[in-house]
Amino acid sequence: MQGRGRLAPGTRPWLTFLLTSSTAGPMPFIVSTVRRAALALLFVACSKPDAAKTPPAATKAASAGDVAPAAAAPKAASAVTPGALSDSISTRADSGRIRGSASAKVWVIEISDFQCPYCKQWHDETYATIDKEFVQTGKVRMAYLNYPIVSLHPNAPAAAEAAMCASVQGKFWEMHESLFKQQQQWAKLPDPMPMFAAYAVSAGVDPKNWHACMTAHAAKPLIDADHERSSQSGVQSTPTFFVGSRRILGAYPADTFRTVINEELAKAAKTAP
Repeated sequence: MQGRGRLAPGTRPWLTFLLTSSTAGPMPFIVSTVRRAALALLFVACSKPDAAKTPPAATKAASAGDVAPAAAAPKAASAVTPGALSDSISTRADSGRIRGSASAKVWVIEISDFQCPYCKQWHDETYATIDKEFVQTGKVRMAYLNYPIVSLHPNAPAAAEAAMCASVQGKFWEMHESLFKQQQQWAKLPDPMPMFAAYAVSAGVDPKNWHACMTAHAAKPLIDADHERSSQSGVQSTPTFFVGSRRILGAYPADTFRTVINEELAKAAKTAP
């Protein structure tokens, strides 16, 4: 099932990654020139078959901080039941899928499915630009959350585990790159594991430890927590992005993200002590 990508109004500036409801009113869309350009194009996303049955009003409001990885949050906070993901594998995997300066004032949270063709589209067309202009320059901190839509993409859960087991060894972003770049090669395979193993070796992981992580499904609790936290924040399709207090639904181009990020950076600068 496909849906148009769209910009959703933000909810509120984030204070903690814990899921909370918000009473803040809607924020305006981005500047009219970008909006007109967006309306002239068709942006699509991978949607759950039952997405229309769950109205957004029934979910909790969220911003980037609400869905940020546990490793990025204050020590007192926990993404799930306290202690449930405190093992070293989950901790290392959680930390490994974050990139950018810890002092950055704005988060970009990518909620994605490695088998979703529109997530690949965003990766291929937009990711490198945002990474170069905002993440590598220390302006923005970025994280990836897993939202495999199993009913549409049966190999997506295994791909998420492959990436997170690589993340345990600090190789998430290398695996992330291979999975999206080679998506068409593994997406329809009855057993993609041999190909995932080859990507992991190319990424530089220790094969023995990576295979042990995969066999034990050691990263699955963290992936499940990603999915649950995202769902509770109103996510129903991929890719979905939380940029500061703004939400972007769909594979929008770099110009759209550049505008929203710069607005959020300006807002953060005004509120900085």
